[in-house]
Amino acid sequence: MLQQTQVSRVVDYYGRFLERFPTLEALATARPRQVRESWEGLGYYARARNLHALSRRVKGALPSDPDELRKLPGVGAYTAGAVASFAYERRAALVDTNVARVITRAFAPRADFRTSRGQKRIWAIAEAILPPSGRDAWFHNQGIMELGALICTARVAHCGRCPVTRNCATGRASA
Repeated sequence: MLQQTQVSRVVDYYGRFLERFPTLEALATARPRQVRESWEGLGYYARARNLHALSRRVKGALPSDPDELRKLPGVGAYTAGAVASFAYERRAALVDTNVARVITRAFAPRADFRTSRGQKRIWAIAEAILPPSGRDAWFHNQGIMELGALICTARVAHCGRCPVTRNCATGRASA
């Protein structure tokens, strides 16, 4: 639900959706119309169709491996990494807009996330800087997402408040 949708819009839908479909099994046995109705007003309806198809394919449990998750309907690289990292504490990279911004400013100021080449470079850096253990990767991923959301924001890079300024190409350049 959070793909391209703000948390404030999703909160009410998420609670109602879970009340109606508390498990993947419950979602899998639902009629497509019931799923669409529960998603009504949230937009991007392909997400609802993909989630429904996913629930029917996994038979109750999501895989923990990012490569296996990527094979599921509607699951891209970010979602696979996020599920593997946050739900299963697997060592898995994830790159959303906030993470891409932090990585670009810190390590690759000339990389352009809008291009295929830039995305590959940023994902490679995300993989390279991951801690070796899954639990540590969980904290790392959470931290870099929060850093991008709260300090290294789209409008302003608050380098004076940033805990990694000394190791950041943009932070060093602005000092």
